[in-house]
Amino acid sequence: MQLPLALRYYQHSRTLSVALSRLLRSNPEIASLVPELSIVTPASGGLPVAFGVGEALRCRQVYWAENEEGRLRFRQYMESHHGEKVVLVDDTLRTGRKLRELKTLLESGGAAILAVAVVILQPHTGERLEFDHIPIYSLAKLEAERYPDAAGCRMCHAGETLERVRS
Repeated sequence: MQLPLALRYYQHSRTLSVALSRLLRSNPEIASLVPELSIVTPASGGLPVAFGVGEALRCRQVYWAENEEGRLRFRQYMESHHGEKVVLVDDTLRTGRKLRELKTLLESGGAAILAVAVVILQPHTGERLEFDHIPIYSLAKLEAERYPDAAGCRMCHAGETLERVRS
């Protein structure tokens, strides 16, 4: 599943974002806080979804973290998060590594993370996605298979063409 192909078309991106925003609104706590919510994404790949969800919810603000020397950070004008109510948004959730890092970064500044929302939930086989009892909302869940090497891959044995997807 290559979500960037769908997100490059405004109408598709908007449809997915509105659907995700409706899932979030189904949570009474989130619905009651919409005007105060911040939508935050860990990378540029999640920006179309984050801005779409932010627009559909009419939340307070949308912003993102930047990767600097292997660590997420906010620009200097985005340092204070005390009391901020946040929904983490991304296009795809596979390992959860970047979203967990973003969660830690925001919480260290005093923000409260209310939910994680993604278009595609695609956890790696056998991997548990933990966000400290924070609900995860997704439009679709796909099963993903990972193998330590080509010898264990059933698709390699079948001669199928493989494409490496970053995680």
